[in-house]
Parts: sequence; C-alpha cells; structure tokens
Amino acid sequence: MPALDSDLKKAIVRMPDVEKDKLLLRLIAKDAVLAERLQFELVEHKRTIDERRELIRQFIRRTADLKQDSAGWIMMDMRTISGYISRHLKVTKDKYGEVELMLYMLNTFYDYNAHLLQKYNSRTDKAAEYIAKRTDQVLKKIVKLDPDYYIEFIDEVNKLLGWIHQNAPAHYARQLGLPREWDV
Repeated sequence: MPALDSDLKKAIVRMPDVEKDKLLLRLIAKDAVLAERLQFELVEHKRTIDERRELIRQFIRRTADLKQDSAGWIMMDMRTISGYISRHLKVTKDKYGEVELMLYMLNTFYDYNAHLLQKYNSRTDKAAEYIAKRTDQVLKKIVKLDPDYYIEFIDEVNKLLGWIHQNAPAHYARQLGLPREWDV
C-alpha cells in the first residue's frame, strides 16, 4: 500500500467531520477484520474474549469428531481452524488465546484421530510435517508469553510432544529439533 502524499493528508485533515465520518465508515465496511476488531474493542469493550475462545474450542471439537478417513483431510481441517485462530488473534490481539487454542487443536485432533496419524508413510507425510511445524510455532510463541503462563501449558505441551515423537510426525520433530519433553 503506497504512502499518502503529504498534501493529501493535509486536505483530509481539513475536511469537514461529517464527510470524514462517511468516508471512514465506507472504508471500514470494506475490511471485515477491521470491522470485527472495532466491534470487539468499541462495542464489546474486550469483554467477550472468553466467549470467542469457547466458540473456537467448540468448532475444534466438532471438526475433530467428523470421523475423517485420511490424514490429508485432518490436515485440511486443521488448516481451516488455524485460519480461525489467526483471525481471532488479529481481532483480539489475544496471544495467550492463540497458544491455548493451537495446543487445544493439535491435542484434540490427536485424541479423535490418532489411528490415522500413527505410522509415517506417503499418506501421512503432509499432515505429519504440518503438525510438527505447528508444534514448533506454538513452542516459539509460548516462550514469548509471560513466564507465569508456562505452568498452565506444561501438561498440554508435554502431551503433544509425547504423541508427536511416538507417531507419524516423529521424523519432522527430529528435523526441527523439537524436545521430547518441555521444561518450565
């Protein structure tokens, strides 16, 4: 997006407030994420963060329970959910929730679909790589949070690392240098 010319900026600042408000509302309407973010901040006053997280958790549970028949479908579903989690982060700036939801997604999909992700082969390759990379991302994001939160995540992280190192993603976990156990 090109920077605005300084003369244009000055002209916009001098516009009557009514015209600026009309233009601003038209621009906001064209950006769904910005509109949702403003709804969250200005109307909901950031009080609905727990409800938003719970909606994503419910979606994760429903999606994981779809009785998929291949690791490829599982990966596609996880990618879809990752998009919802990314949108949640863009709207709420909830970094703790991003980590919590990503861990919940990975562990829930394993709980519901472990039988499809046990052995590494050509059918599980892409999903195994995706899961290992997502786990690596989650570990990197956790260490950016306040250390007081680490204790809240240790059980879920160690559960995730345990199944990754014993199933299809193990090859990629070794390549990425993922630990077998996470210490606080």
